[in-house]
Amino acid sequence: MLGIIINPKSGKKAYRRQRLYLFKLLKKRHQPFTYRVTKYMGHAVELARELVENGYDELLVLGGDGTFSEVVNGVMSSNLTDKSQIRLGLMPRGTGNDWGRYWGLTRDYKQSLDIFFHDSEPKAIDVGCLTYYRNGEAHRQYFINSVGFGIDARTVQKTHTMKYYVGSHSILYFVSLLAALFTHKSVPMRIQIDGGEEIHEPLFTMNIGNGPYSGGGIKQNPDADPCDGIFQGMFVPRLTMKLICQAIPKLFNGRITEVELIKYFNAKQVRLLTSQYTVFEADGILVDACGPYTVDLLPSALQMVVPKQKA
Repeated sequence: MLGIIINPKSGKKAYRRQRLYLFKLLKKRHQPFTYRVTKYMGHAVELARELVENGYDELLVLGGDGTFSEVVNGVMSSNLTDKSQIRLGLMPRGTGNDWGRYWGLTRDYKQSLDIFFHDSEPKAIDVGCLTYYRNGEAHRQYFINSVGFGIDARTVQKTHTMKYYVGSHSILYFVSLLAALFTHKSVPMRIQIDGGEEIHEPLFTMNIGNGPYSGGGIKQNPDADPCDGIFQGMFVPRLTMKLICQAIPKLFNGRITEVELIKYFNAKQVRLLTSQYTVFEADGILVDACGPYTVDLLPSALQMVVPKQKA
């Protein structure tokens, strides 16, 4: 059964036109479906959980990266015994579109829907799970693109603030990054990789990637693949002018791994061994929490409906 989750605030100017086109297409196909419209932040989590617990095994998301991530959180936190057969599709409507970009899905809604209904195949995808603590109680946040600490989270904070004043623009994340670079300071941290190797250095920023894109096309982890069963992570202990000059020109072209001052690693589990209060971002969703933090990779956790050439 097909369930549709729509975020009307993502690309809201085109919302009515896109929704009417989708419903006409479904009527023409004689496709039974149920749809839900989000009303507040976090609502897609509740809607997705409700749908899959009521037997819907295919969800089409009309929204941005944040909405899609909320849907993933709803499915993964549901009471289903086997979630690996739930199929997710995407019609991108947000600004960044990092998840859709990886799969070749654009904001051309007619093309995205044509792919979903005619030219697609399901592909098993990995999901990241971050365990954190609040008031001594463990919580989980799932993600599909990446999770970030340090300046990565600070940049997302600034992006959300600037959106309030100037609206959503694809370059906004990069502008926020530049604004955050000179106000954020490194903090002491002990990081454990796959239960063995430890990094004992200050943390300026860290991003753990399931997919390669974040922040509207920035490739912090250019070799990350959401189907290969492993994270690619990057770690920067401190900011220097040399790092800025070397890294910024390579943020979008996939060559940032050439910057010697950035440390890269591959892992299935990453632990931040601290009890400090820390803000992190997961797929652009900010979470206030306390450590220790454990980031686990869940292999082949869900199915993504993707173009056949990407399957």
